Amino acid sequence: MKLHELKPAEGSRKVRNRVGRGIGSGNGKTSGRGHKGQNARSGGGVRPGFEGGQNPLFRRLPKRGFTNINRKEYAIVNLDALNRFEDGAEVTPALLLETGIVSNEKAGIKILGHGTLSVKLNVKAHKFSASAKEAIENAGGTTEVI
Repeated sequence: MKLHELKPAEGSRKVRNRVGRGIGSGNGKTSGRGHKGQNARSGGGVRPGFEGGQNPLFRRLPKRGFTNINRKEYAIVNLDALNRFEDGAEVTPALLLETGIVSNEKAGIKILGHGTLSVKLNVKAHKFSASAKEAIENAGGTTEVI
């Protein structure tokens, strides 16, 4: 086989159907839209969620609460995930991303107090829970809000 002999697999490429190109094409005149009616008109059709005039689902369901557009979502890291670093290491958001503990920094990194910490670390993060801060300092480390 040579480069000029390469062809796509049979049936993998389909020719686009060009409607409104004469009676012989099989899709002339009404162009596959039938005769009259809402869908035959230009710009016709119904909006997404329309149920033919029946009260639609999004109106039948009760509405509650709201979404705060200014919400900040933090990437959370628990204390037991920090045990992999060696004693005296400086843990920064860049280091957490590099080691794969967090995959996306989001609005910042928050350290939570789940688990136990057995190494002395200098942790720099955007937020700390009270229990996490206490546990890090009890292990001989320091916390710094950045």
